[in-house]
Amino acid sequence: MLVLVSPAKTLDYENEAGTSEHTLPKLVQYSEQLIEECRKLTPSDIASLMKVSDKIAGLNAARFASWSPNFSTENAKQALYAFRGDVYTGLDADTLSAKSVALAQKQLRILSGLYGLLKPLDLMQPYRLEMGTRLANAKGTNLYQFWGDVITDEVNLALLEQGDQIVVNLASNEYFKAVKPKSLKGSLITPIFKDRKNGQYKVISFFAKRARGMMVRYILDNNIKTFSGLTEFDAAGYYYCEAESSPEAPVFKREEQ
Repeated sequence: MLVLVSPAKTLDYENEAGTSEHTLPKLVQYSEQLIEECRKLTPSDIASLMKVSDKIAGLNAARFASWSPNFSTENAKQALYAFRGDVYTGLDADTLSAKSVALAQKQLRILSGLYGLLKPLDLMQPYRLEMGTRLANAKGTNLYQFWGDVITDEVNLALLEQGDQIVVNLASNEYFKAVKPKSLKGSLITPIFKDRKNGQYKVISFFAKRARGMMVRYILDNNIKTFSGLTEFDAAGYYYCEAESSPEAPVFKREEQ
């Protein structure tokens, strides 16, 4: 199965990656086009467009200015180890075995506003450009229009390369909107994670993000290939709820934390 996840706003370029192995992002020519547009923005423009503080806007203006199409371990880091945040806390990439990392390189893809679709070991220069950003470009007024069918085509190519027909969507709605489900050449599974709070089970964003990361870890460590394998996911107290599930949307619940 091919697993899709979102990137994270928080980045770590201070600590070393868990491996020296790396690959290069495939869609750099598209990234260059976006960087060209981003370099036209002033820090004030960035603050308004991305709804961030002046400090973060200044940092990102500097990142756009220094970005280069030439990637090396001096100016970039493997995406799997560069991203931090709730999903990646659940995934805990720093403790993955070499076998699981190799499997991730085949089965895991990270959606990205700037890079389109990344393999875990693709070198990535620091950036912040969320998929929902309304950045005017030659193809439209936002990144969804910019990427068009490109990301979906790359997902289909990844499915073809590994001879699989299952896509597990563990990305946020914002990022998965960059994929066109009707054009996918495989079946789509979107797990749902619910936590009990005040007597009701509901999707709580903080917990759901971590659960997505934990499910990625579970898939990699156990080489899960089937829907039935997914239903055995039980990390951190989650359990499969068959009564509320469907083949397209398995539901996992957890008691109040």
